[in-house]
Amino acid sequence: MKKAILLFLFFTLAASGAAAKDSKKLQVITTIFPQYDFVRQVAKDKVELTQLLPLGAESHSYEPSPKDIIKIQNCDVFIYVGGEGDAWVEKILASIDVKNKKIISLMDCVSTVKEELVEGMQEEEGEEEEDAYDEHVWTSPKNAKIITQTIADVLQKADSQNSDFYEANAKNYILQLDALDADFEETVKNSKRDAIIFADRFPFRYFADAYKLKYFAAFPGCSTETEASAGTVKFLIDKIKSEKIPVVFHIELSNEKMADAIAESTGAKKLLFHSCHNVSKKDFKAGLGYADLMKRNVSVLKEALN
Repeated sequence: MKKAILLFLFFTLAASGAAAKDSKKLQVITTIFPQYDFVRQVAKDKVELTQLLPLGAESHSYEPSPKDIIKIQNCDVFIYVGGEGDAWVEKILASIDVKNKKIISLMDCVSTVKEELVEGMQEEEGEEEEDAYDEHVWTSPKNAKIITQTIADVLQKADSQNSDFYEANAKNYILQLDALDADFEETVKNSKRDAIIFADRFPFRYFADAYKLKYFAAFPGCSTETEASAGTVKFLIDKIKSEKIPVVFHIELSNEKMADAIAESTGAKKLLFHSCHNVSKKDFKAGLGYADLMKRNVSVLKEALN
């Protein structure tokens, strides 16, 4: 649905009072899972927390519904990623009254880097060359710590009555992220390889930079392409064979077809490296969060680098 239609529906519903606040708790809206989980770790049950992206859905194809726009209008704190993928957010925020709303863009919390096309990576068809910034800032635990602290600071200002609660939880969670960071550092330090292969998109630029890893992948992190060229697939196969790389990765919610084909051609083991864009309903019900998924990444990274 076009954004103009969504905005029209928003104003229509807002005028009819279709979305009045019912809860006395702080209303917090996040677009995708990473910031949802960071808020969940810091605020626990002290806030009314909502993620706009449906569980199990692919984030790059998300379009806000009229109800989603109403939720943004009526929330106290709104947290989104930023960048080109969230251009729709900027249009909505420009159309509503935000003077009493706390807004956090993850890309404003940390230093950002431009997207890059590494050797063998397939460029998006028909895309003009431009300086786009990589949006997947949370994939580095080092950045996740900064983002978590920023969220805690905003919640403390928005809900001073629970300030000590937010501060204590943020400190405890950041200690978990410190341990996770140390595990990744130790894994890379004690490994015989320094390169990883993704038969998929690569939303891990910040992760790779943080731990000084080389990477080869089929597509950039925000690519809409799903079918790799024969040349791209051949490059990844040749790279795995020439460097005897034991693992080929895919990300969550991928069709895994390319990873399957490359694994079959090379004998490499196909494994999931979770970017935490979103989680399945099953994982969500199991209570899995960013730290849990990243701990699994530590384990598979050890396998890939040795």
